Amino acid sequence: MRITIVGAGIGGLATATSLHAAGFEDVTVFEAAPRPRPPGFGLNILPNAVRELAELGLLEALRRRAVRTRELVLCTPRGRLVWREDRGLAAGYRWPQLSLSHAHLHAVLEEEVRRRLGDGALVTGARFTGLDDGPGGTRAVFAYEGGATRAVETDVLVGADGIHSAVRASFYPAEGPPLGNGVTMHRGTVWGRGFLTGSSMTVLGDDRRRLVLYPIERDEATGRCLVNWVAAAPGSPAGGRSPADVAGMRRYLLREFGGWSPPDVDLGRLFADTERIHRYPMADRDPLPRWTFGRATLLGDAAHAMYPAGSNGATQAVVDARVLARHLAMCSDPADALRAYEADRLPQMTELQRSNRSMGPEKVLTLAHQRAPQGFERIEDVFGAEELAEISRGYAATGKFDQDWVNSRPTLSVGPRRRPAVRREKGSAE
Repeated sequence: MRITIVGAGIGGLATATSLHAAGFEDVTVFEAAPRPRPPGFGLNILPNAVRELAELGLLEALRRRAVRTRELVLCTPRGRLVWREDRGLAAGYRWPQLSLSHAHLHAVLEEEVRRRLGDGALVTGARFTGLDDGPGGTRAVFAYEGGATRAVETDVLVGADGIHSAVRASFYPAEGPPLGNGVTMHRGTVWGRGFLTGSSMTVLGDDRRRLVLYPIERDEATGRCLVNWVAAAPGSPAGGRSPADVAGMRRYLLREFGGWSPPDVDLGRLFADTERIHRYPMADRDPLPRWTFGRATLLGDAAHAMYPAGSNGATQAVVDARVLARHLAMCSDPADALRAYEADRLPQMTELQRSNRSMGPEKVLTLAHQRAPQGFERIEDVFGAEELAEISRGYAATGKFDQDWVNSRPTLSVGPRRRPAVRREKGSAE
């Protein structure tokens, strides 16, 4: 079976690795960029996805430059505790929750794809331009810089090309760009001292703004941490990325968040020491009625881009990849396999997308501000008994990363189905 993946991000590379682990060897990943350049910020990978990466044999490589998240702490802007819960191994999961740089996860996955499938399995500088899924088979067309095109005959096509997916646009040409919600996100990474447990993820917020901080790497020799931070507020401040503009972004952040008090963190120093600050609008996509058309389907952000709440972006892309590979290995008809994958994942991801529009578990910060805008002395005066715990449990169940499910469900791994080697031309220049 020939399988073509569009997009060499986390979802695309995890799919290629998962397919090879399930016994597929004719797998090619096409990437539009001349060289994939993952963004320079952090990710939080939940135990349900860490389990999948561990079953692919990648956990040790990832842990070398990652922090095992110990707890989640939700606070008011002044640092008053609203909710705290254990995470990962501390919460009883059999697998950790990992905070790490996007670049590190991408590098580990890319190295694994090249090791398993060879350097030729990753084709860069090839932009997807069209798809013909007719009775004669599925045919994808890619354009190269300089005007050359390549037609690729394939048995399965997977669109894993992100929130601006060209494959999705070929299915839904009238959809338009991603949907912004009027919130601008600033984010960066900076070396500093640890805070709270040294492995804590802290989220502060009111009814309009959010501030997220967590370490993604630790220098054991010095005890310092590489802290990933995200600050989100309504509006679109002007400016670019020159040194003067970065200085302007720091002034803006101090105006919006300078009075906030994250536990154990000097926020002014954090912003001042961050050399590069990235700014972009918070955006998502509306849930789709279907992802699969014939022998082509969508995966990751191309299928279900959602607001960055609850650490579910890269997490769910990894799970998508494993579920898709399993269905393709278990079904003799690829079209049936893609429909089964969609039936497994689409309803759950639709619910998760909608939950993230109210900021998932972080909505307790909005509720705390609405119920007690002047602050509170005791959180029990703001929330009823068990209300906060139920919000957290409900969100975990929606994303299927609750402890009981992750620890006890059957594996998604399948025994490799080795086939006779059949060498076929994957594409031709036109």
